[in-house]
Amino acid sequence: MTVKELVQVIAEALVDRPEEVKISEIEGDGIRVLELFVAASDIGKVIGRQGRTADAIRTLVNAASGKEKKRTILQIND
Repeated sequence: MTVKELVQVIAEALVDRPEEVKISEIEGDGIRVLELFVAASDIGKVIGRQGRTADAIRTLVNAASGKEKKRTILQIND
């Protein structure tokens, strides 16, 4: 399972509209940016109280991307 697939599965489990979850990937030199797009009504579920859910997702992303020796940044958009 790739890091992108991991974020997809987690985001779809959290939101009310999983069909609107989209992820775009931008590759750079030693860095990858994953942009997570969810419905505006679901943004709070993905971010969580005081950003705790978003921080937890980012922690999992960093752990999974460490194997690939690439730094991965997760941006959450609506």
